[in-house]
Amino acid sequence: MADDGTPTNSLTDVPGFRVGHAHRAGDGALTGVTVVLAPEGGAVAAVDVRGGGPGTRETDALDPRNLVQRVDAVLLTGGSAFGLDAAGGVVGWLEERGRGFRVGAEPSQVVPVVPAAALFDLGRGGDWKARPDAALGRDAADAATDAPVAQGNVGAGTGAVVGGLKGGIGTASVRLPSGATLGAVVAVNAVGSAVDPATGELYAARFGRPGEFPDLRAEPSAPSTADEGPSLNTTLVVVATDTTLTKAQAQKLAGTAHDGLARALRPVHLLSDGDTVFVLASGARPLPLPEGDPAFAVHLEAGALNELYAAAADTVTRAIGHAVLAADSVGEFSSFRDKCTNQPNCG
Repeated sequence: MADDGTPTNSLTDVPGFRVGHAHRAGDGALTGVTVVLAPEGGAVAAVDVRGGGPGTRETDALDPRNLVQRVDAVLLTGGSAFGLDAAGGVVGWLEERGRGFRVGAEPSQVVPVVPAAALFDLGRGGDWKARPDAALGRDAADAATDAPVAQGNVGAGTGAVVGGLKGGIGTASVRLPSGATLGAVVAVNAVGSAVDPATGELYAARFGRPGEFPDLRAEPSAPSTADEGPSLNTTLVVVATDTTLTKAQAQKLAGTAHDGLARALRPVHLLSDGDTVFVLASGARPLPLPEGDPAFAVHLEAGALNELYAAAADTVTRAIGHAVLAADSVGEFSSFRDKCTNQPNCG
């Protein structure tokens, strides 16, 4: 339990949200998908793409100027642009349940809008053509639960690598003094490193809550020299909150959440990354506004939003740290924990 009272320190601490993983590992495959399902009725959604090489689907629909206000799911996938096919499985799963953007008189006449982003893990299991597909996306939706989010070599993090070490899925959450809850799930697959080259410490550990991260050190790893062509990566993030936000406010939240990447990974947002942050806001709680002079209402609202925005950056940083700690070695990609083995200050 986190010291702020969040039960599992994961995205599913945000009421109504569910997370599902599906992956393929073995027989040449090392890839997977992760889906975040919003509560019934969907969630206000936004996105901020800062990597120079993104692979995305339906992100234009999230522009505050555009029609769709709420979505029912977001998909994170391996397989680079090929893996975006997995979103079709989630779309079909939602349609069967009558969930999506209503376009006709019948309740079944919906078009599910499933924004998605892909990371590069092609060939890391040995087979270049082992990629997520619609069936795997459906499997992830079927597996979605409000249980604590599984971390490490699961879902979209199955084939992830970070600075030459094994990457993976991580999560964290926070309950703010206002009562609002915010959580994040990340798929960490970065060109940059999660480890300080001077100390061997996880950058993210510096932003942890008391006792959240063990005092571990490891020899930093050079980027992999595997014959996989150019270093093409991407870190993907979904931030969820129960707070009521407009699409514009949610988009600003996605932007500030990118600060969490910059704290935990160095460098970020390169031409070889597709770093992308999605935000889902269920609106179950009104934006908590402090008491004050109504003449300063805009400043009171800004103060409440600033608390949420700052928390998003911190929570993403922590989630990245958990992803690296939870990852297991696979083939030539050693985990941080294995690199720490037999080092004098591993604890």
